[in-house]
Amino acid sequence: MEEYVITLRETNNPAVLKFEANQPLVEQGNYEYRNIDEATNSPLARQLFYLPFIKTVYISGNFVALERFDIVDWAEVKDSVAQQLVEYLNAGQPVVVEEAQKARVAVTVYAEITPNPAVMKFVANKKLVSEVFEFKNIDEARPSPLARKLFEFPFVREVFMDLNYVSVTKFEVVEWEEVNMQLREFIREYLAGGGKVVSPEAEHQARANGQTGPAHKDLDPTSRQISDILEEYVKPAVASDGGNIVFQSYEPESRTVHVVLQGACSGCPSSTYTLKNGIQTMLQNMLGDKVSEVVAVNG
Repeated sequence: MEEYVITLRETNNPAVLKFEANQPLVEQGNYEYRNIDEATNSPLARQLFYLPFIKTVYISGNFVALERFDIVDWAEVKDSVAQQLVEYLNAGQPVVVEEAQKARVAVTVYAEITPNPAVMKFVANKKLVSEVFEFKNIDEARPSPLARKLFEFPFVREVFMDLNYVSVTKFEVVEWEEVNMQLREFIREYLAGGGKVVSPEAEHQARANGQTGPAHKDLDPTSRQISDILEEYVKPAVASDGGNIVFQSYEPESRTVHVVLQGACSGCPSSTYTLKNGIQTMLQNMLGDKVSEVVAVNG
């Protein structure tokens, strides 16, 4: 059997160093462990966590990426870590105890343009999430393996998920015509391979916390009316455009309604027009002089 050789690769994050092997370490999946308790299926990761400076262990394909605490610099310890990895691997010790490969499922994904030119909506033929999730950056996306993967595309700025679709906001460095097919196929392949969209813990936490706004039972009667109108008449329309609207607050003195816009609605050039000529007019027609203005905050 060919012996393992480790090559060190620096990353954009000075705290993270890749230890690249000359042959595959795992056959399927990507693995991330933030402490020894999470590493129940990886004897290698558990071994690495005995090093006091290891913060996070990533294992994928033919490499192990390690994030260190600030108590040391990589220059002081990288060679000894590499040697430890070589000895462990050449001893035939297991890296990750992987589950049997999940059967691929039939998934279709199609792309929809939205009123926001920076946002594309990718719709699947299956339910993806039971709650709304919005991630502004890769750090926020820890609960979502799919979102973390999407943020690895350099043009992805934000990710929004609801029911059976993912809305992706891009930076201006590319046009959708250049990357639309690539992103759609990536999402389809990810879902077909059985990849997780969000962790069960995140789904449970989202249900426990409810939406971005206050709990319905804690609202005054007028706020409840406004929230119910938004839920029944407005949310379905904005969801079809790849976004979401959440009631935030109502100020009776100024008769001002505050809402949060998410997904494709956040930062959309046409959202101000929709807000004033659609939502505001609807609330005024249904609630009379209780509402004078609707103000939006981008999620």
